[in-house]
Parts: sequence; structure tokens; C-alpha cells
Amino acid sequence: MRLVFAGTPDTALPSLRALIDSPRHDVVAVVTRPDAQSGRGRKVHPSPVAELAEEAGIEVLRPAKAGDPAFLDRLRELEPDACPVVAYGALLPQSALDVPRVGWVNLHFSILPAWRGAAPVQHAILHGDEITGASTFQIVKELDAGPVYGVVTEEVKPDDTSGTLLERLSVSGADLLAATLDGIEDGTLEARPQPGDGVTLAPKITVEAARVDWSAPAMRVDRLIRACTPNPGAWTEFRGQRLKLGPVRPASDASLHPGQIAATKSAVLVGTATGPVELGDVQPQGKRQMSAVEWARGVRPTDEDRFA
Repeated sequence: MRLVFAGTPDTALPSLRALIDSPRHDVVAVVTRPDAQSGRGRKVHPSPVAELAEEAGIEVLRPAKAGDPAFLDRLRELEPDACPVVAYGALLPQSALDVPRVGWVNLHFSILPAWRGAAPVQHAILHGDEITGASTFQIVKELDAGPVYGVVTEEVKPDDTSGTLLERLSVSGADLLAATLDGIEDGTLEARPQPGDGVTLAPKITVEAARVDWSAPAMRVDRLIRACTPNPGAWTEFRGQRLKLGPVRPASDASLHPGQIAATKSAVLVGTATGPVELGDVQPQGKRQMSAVEWARGVRPTDEDRFA
């Protein structure tokens, strides 16, 4: 089939590579978000999907909005049979959905209808799911509500962050997306409506929501930090400044109040509503990432200091 692939971040790269390498399909163009500022120098860079497409000699479309008339005209000229989508990051109007012959086929990183929305992997970890996965479905106007073509499952490991889990799902999901498009082309695969029960929503986790509440149980603190790693990054306040937190682990039965800090030569413990947790890596505001022990050696927390 003639394909126009839509995607933006690194998560979409395994799928794009799989489709470029497929002998059954021809990726004639990609659609991605406009070039954006990134890095310390805030220089403008193309998206990872744009970079891969340009390396492969594939046309790159960067509409400010997917409803832009010039973009829609070019999309029609390309005459795609299908438009596979992986983490594109923008809404698709009906005028765009109507262009490809068999529609837009989205790879979504949850087992639908669970965790519809922008942050399915983060919410799976935050809510303690033991199993998650990825689904391919036909995009419709309602958010992530279209009929499903196929599903793969993935175990959520106790130490998974959203980054590690998403990395695995992006690889298994790429195989699923390629197999879905093969099945559509063969006429052997039919999308089935999602069940009405079990719908949960996964909105984007904001920076404010990533602030750690030390009065919560240790399990909740652990899940929040892992869910927000690497983005948007869990954090707390220490002496009025933000401190970014990497994953933690349960600690011994030390008696600490919520937010109370106990630093030794080998570990930094923080109290929660239940047992304490041991900090891993931290990143002070405006500084590099470092171990919590190195950080504590520099700031020397006192008995009066608390995380807030």
C-alpha cells in the first residue's frame, strides 16, 4: 500500500523503520510536527521522525495544523491508501481523516479501551497496572475510540519507568502496526468496535502533577516518580528550590516523618506516610544529574530540613 506515516518523537521510529523496510508497503511521505527548539542552547531541530525520513529520502510534511489547506492538498496529491500514526501529537480534522482510502491507523500504547489519551504508559504505571500493551485502531473523531484491529500485551515490571516500558512497547508495537497494515491489504483483518465498559482516560501529566506528595504511601511515591521518568520529571522542593527525582526504592524500617531526610555516607532516605524510600539519582535546579549521596554531601541536610 501507499503510506503516509504520521509521527514525531523517538517512540515512532521503530514503526517508521519497519514500514520503510517492508517489501509490501511504500512510505511516500511522513507528516510530523514543525521543527522545535530543544537542548540547552534552545536551537531549532527537526523531529526524530523528520530526521529519519530525510535520511531515507522521503518527503517530509510539517503542517502547523493538520487542517491547513496546503497540507490537505498535498496529502490528496499523494493518494495514500492508508496513513499509519504513532505519537504524531496533533489533532486530525475530519477533512484529513477522509483522505486515505482505508483511513488512518493509529498505534496506541495501551489495551483499549483502557487509557485513552496522551499519556497511557504513564497512567498504567501510576495506577499499578501489572499488564499493559499496545493497540492498533482506526482513527475516528472521538478520542481513541475507533474500532480495534489488533493488540499486543506487555508485563509492567516492578522497576519500569514510563521510558523503559514505552521503549519496549514501541518495538513490539512496530511489529503489530506492520502486521495490521499487511492484514488490511490482504483483506484478512477487520476492525472490531471497542467494548463500552472499561473506558479509562490518560490525560497528559503536568509538571505540577509530577510534584511528589510525601504524605502519600511509599508505593504511591514510587509509582508517581517512575511514571514521570523521564517526562515530565518528578520533583520536590528543598530549601525553596526544585529538586528533580529519579526512581526510588523501598528502604529499611527507619522511623521518618513524611518529607524528613536522613543522609548517611551510603544512602539518602526520605519519609513517607508508610515506610521511607531511598533516593536514587537527583538533579538540583540548574545543575547536572547526580547520585543522591553526592547531592547530600554537598548540601548537608539538617534535622530541620524537609522535602516539600
